[in-house]
Amino acid sequence: MATQAKRPRVAGPMACGDPDPVAGFLSWCRRVGLELSPKVSERAGGLRTRGGARAALTSRPPAQVEVSRQGTVAGYGMVTRESVQAGELLFVVPRAAILSQHTCSIGGLLERERGALQSQSGWVPLLLALLHELQAPVSHWRPYFALWPELGHLEHPMFWPEEERRRLLQGTGVPEAVEKDLDSIRSEYHSIVLPFMEAHPDLFSLRVHSLELYLQLVALVMAYSFQEPLEEEEDEKEPNSPMMVPAADILNHLANHNANLEYSADCLRMVATQPIPKGHEIFNTYGQMANWQLIHMYGFVEPYPDNTDDTADIQMVTVREAALQGTKTEAERLLLYERWDFLCKLEMVGEEGAFVIGREEVLTEEELTTTLKVLCMPAEEFREFKDQDGGGDDKREEGSLTITNIPKLKASWRQLLRDSILLTLQTYATDLKTDKDILGNKEVYAKLSRREQQALQVRYGQKMILHQLLELTS
Repeated sequence: MATQAKRPRVAGPMACGDPDPVAGFLSWCRRVGLELSPKVSERAGGLRTRGGARAALTSRPPAQVEVSRQGTVAGYGMVTRESVQAGELLFVVPRAAILSQHTCSIGGLLERERGALQSQSGWVPLLLALLHELQAPVSHWRPYFALWPELGHLEHPMFWPEEERRRLLQGTGVPEAVEKDLDSIRSEYHSIVLPFMEAHPDLFSLRVHSLELYLQLVALVMAYSFQEPLEEEEDEKEPNSPMMVPAADILNHLANHNANLEYSADCLRMVATQPIPKGHEIFNTYGQMANWQLIHMYGFVEPYPDNTDDTADIQMVTVREAALQGTKTEAERLLLYERWDFLCKLEMVGEEGAFVIGREEVLTEEELTTTLKVLCMPAEEFREFKDQDGGGDDKREEGSLTITNIPKLKASWRQLLRDSILLTLQTYATDLKTDKDILGNKEVYAKLSRREQQALQVRYGQKMILHQLLELTS
């Protein structure tokens, strides 16, 4: 059973104070057609339920599952009461139960004002829907809100003190991502959201005119919402807007998940993707997420080495810095910048981009291969390559840039890659041995705060990938 920290689930900020929020939620589910089995029994740590949606919602009978705190660090999860086979239905969520900008009670207004509510995130309409429904005297989703986490206790790094965030997560990329988010959220709130609420005082009480609350709801949407994927023929369209899916957001995440959400015109189905033994927790997937992305967007990580999707980044400008270290004359420096500008023209690099390295593959293989090639090729060869706009002979004498092929790269490529890794490792506040010693000492690790433990897992996973890569460049 996985032991990653789970998101706390206690009453939301404006919940009705129901002494038994789970019972209220189950009753609401039955009213909206998301019916759980009537075979439920209350026991310590949470209400256990059995079943999924009624068979009338689907041709396949639902597997027996229960909502429980058993097997989780905190809050609710979903576990099986009987063994489940791959392909079995776990539960069904009818479209009518989904909370979105279209289904909320002010959906018509949000649609009419769609042009004025456009933003970089694309989340403003849903966030306004949540702001309205949370403070509405009577909201269709009130029992659902009662199962929300307490917004004042969300564990996203955006809510950590800045000093703590930078100290614990230095080098991971998280502090920089959080700062960009905060700048964008504040701008979005003051330029779009607050003016809209002020223009509709009958729909938004003054108590939701709060940047703090807006930040909390952004974090909630980031962690709990779902985004329906586009069909293949819709690839050119804008992404679908996020939506809140009751019941589906009870499931926690694992890279090695055992369930997946399927979309259809009338409902959403959670289906087992592999056999799940009796009493085991059901895990959904939020996508292929590295630990730095999990802590940034969801406030938790998977402990090393559980997250098979973990990655480490080498900033593109770090490779440029490493290449500049090898220049000896001003002419060489100028030529290096010319090479870099050409790579920018080819859209292989950028000032804020990163080369992404996984445990078993280079996720940005083309970009890193081209960058090493251009920065390391002889001057005359670069001139010819540039004259052909990066075309010409596309033969790869070096082979594909996979993890296993790195020792076979040209010496100059390996040296540049090695120098780039060493510069990247210098950005962390601690070295690999220090982190490894703490992880290996259960007594010391247990004394760390939850944030310290989570940050340590992020740093350690990244450094392990970078050190593996470093050994291959020797």
